[in-house]
Amino acid sequence: MTPGEIDKIFRDEAGRALATLIRLVGDFDLAEDALQDAFAVALERWAACEVPDNPRAWLVNVARHKAIDRVRRQAIFRGKQQVLLHEIELNAQTVDEPATMLDDDMLRLIFTCCHPAFAPEVRVALTLRTVCGLSTTQVARAFLVGEEAMAQRLVRAKQKIRLAGIPYEVPERDTLAPRLDGVLAVIYLVFTEGYVATEGADLMRPDLAAEAIRLGRLLDRLMPDRGGIKGLLALMLLHDARRAGRETAAGDIVLLEEQDRMLWDRGQIEEGLRLVEDALRVPGRPQPYAVQAAIAALHARAPSFEQTDWRQIAGLYEVLLRISPSPVIELNHAAALSMVDGPARALDLVDAISARGGLRGYELLPAVRADLLRRMGRKDEACEAYHAATAATQLEPLRRLYARRVREMDN
Repeated sequence: MTPGEIDKIFRDEAGRALATLIRLVGDFDLAEDALQDAFAVALERWAACEVPDNPRAWLVNVARHKAIDRVRRQAIFRGKQQVLLHEIELNAQTVDEPATMLDDDMLRLIFTCCHPAFAPEVRVALTLRTVCGLSTTQVARAFLVGEEAMAQRLVRAKQKIRLAGIPYEVPERDTLAPRLDGVLAVIYLVFTEGYVATEGADLMRPDLAAEAIRLGRLLDRLMPDRGGIKGLLALMLLHDARRAGRETAAGDIVLLEEQDRMLWDRGQIEEGLRLVEDALRVPGRPQPYAVQAAIAALHARAPSFEQTDWRQIAGLYEVLLRISPSPVIELNHAAALSMVDGPARALDLVDAISARGGLRGYELLPAVRADLLRRMGRKDEACEAYHAATAATQLEPLRRLYARRVREMDN
């Protein structure tokens, strides 16, 4: 087996193996170090022979013994009786667990990484590092910070888990719903950064979008029949399906009305459409992600931009405003309404949102306003708004798009 094939197995199994190890050894750092030791052994052995039938169980078993070795060395160097007791507990553990136990381990890990005691950016970083298996270097790159700074952030987070006694468990039923909302928000934050980067030279980070989708699939498998999970997975799949048509070879943005729909991933769209239907059939109140996915489905189904059912999209945004009101949803509703009732009415709504101050500092607010003014022929005001949008964003493809719009109006 080639190193590349072995690396793929490591990537696929790392999160689940780590989740089980954390339960067995009771310590994030020890589990991570032991798993790295097991990966090193596997890389040497698997290259010379066949991969075991159950790579995850093999990795966990080897890592457990490596953890015992590490604990034993700590006992020798520190002479602590408690460490020896820890070794005895490790020896008593077994990894011959049923699939449901392994799934429970993964859920414990996800909910621990997304615990509300952590700041949102820490939840995202921990999830990428431990659940998705990204290296510290990769996580640092996602946050556009140095590797050392990210390493320290992750160390502090794991110390907090230990010192604050953050439980390694799935929440009880009475607290599960709000905690699950937090987990879904973290996954969507990861996807959003992959779909439209916060800053930098590249519009998209496909690696982050793929990780978010992988997490969504995992959560859907672990917790089936939940409308919010299915809705989020559908939303991500439908958005990501347009990836190939969203930028030119030079990295410039291709707007929705200009995209070649033949480039869209039809297989991914079909999967997303099925999930939308499943999400909306779940009994109870519609989940916000399911409604957003239904909006994305209308875009995906439309044969062309001109044939898009904007009236239904605007109606779905009104539903979304009732069940999950926010200024960003209001802004999206106004943009959709501009395609139904024209830009003038939408501009009134956008200016009202702006006057309330709920989107102060939101970089897309001046961009939406600029587009509406451009469509109304108010060129001077539109150029001013595009300049404001340029100053508000750190993403180079967006800056180039706004500059292009200004040049078009100057001609």
